Amino acid sequence: MASLDEKFERLKSILRPMPSAMVAFSGGVDSTFLLKAAHDVLGERVTALTTTSPTMPQDDRENALKMARRIGVGHHLVIESNELEVPGYAANPLNRCYLCKHNLFTVCGTKAAELGIEQILDGLNLDDLRDYRPGIKAAGELRVRHPLVEAELTKDEIRELSRRLDLPTWDRPASPCLSSRFPYGTRITLDGLQKVEAGEKLLHEMGFRVARVRYHGEIARLEVEQTELARLLDPPVRERVESELRRIGFRFVTVDQRGFRSGSLNEGIAPSHG
Repeated sequence: MASLDEKFERLKSILRPMPSAMVAFSGGVDSTFLLKAAHDVLGERVTALTTTSPTMPQDDRENALKMARRIGVGHHLVIESNELEVPGYAANPLNRCYLCKHNLFTVCGTKAAELGIEQILDGLNLDDLRDYRPGIKAAGELRVRHPLVEAELTKDEIRELSRRLDLPTWDRPASPCLSSRFPYGTRITLDGLQKVEAGEKLLHEMGFRVARVRYHGEIARLEVEQTELARLLDPPVRERVESELRRIGFRFVTVDQRGFRSGSLNEGIAPSHG
């Protein structure tokens, strides 16, 4: 088994021969680490591209801008791209992630061609291959490389290397797009996305570090970490949360007693790259 230092060196050796590269950059743990590594190796030959849309929380937009500045990236493109306008996306089919990633990588490919950039990179890591990730198919179709997978880096290893590099994202909770709060087959609307974002912003402001507002029409199903369930169910806290979520537009509020589970709406779906 390769050591963590050996894997990091392998990543840099993968990046080093690239004449130029564009990183699909969300500002999350993986893409921030990849952008930092690419910038350290390639310098001004690396460009970051971030697409913003109603499916991306405002806090994530601001974090992506802040992290690119912190790393010192001189070329950071921010492109408005509304996934709700992608044919079929709003119906929320099982391959929604494919439609999203195909749109993202198409934007990246167009900009890369305009700027003469050779490689398009994303932050997929080795652990991601174990989950339901139809977006991987889009990456393959559009010739996007996964350097973190090529270097065989897991999520925990990326967090540890990020900590060593003094990246504040090293312990940042995952923040997938807001559409992931909608069960497959439930139509994704701008109004629904805004309700989910407002609900999660409330929970974060109340001190819940990890929080999901799963959208079930009139019902908001809340997920927080198991260690935080008791506080969420404490009468004064619960009453405030219920009152605020009703004000946001939900009619009913329920708490998932199993606590937060990453990708809980993928439960029962067999892992697949298609």
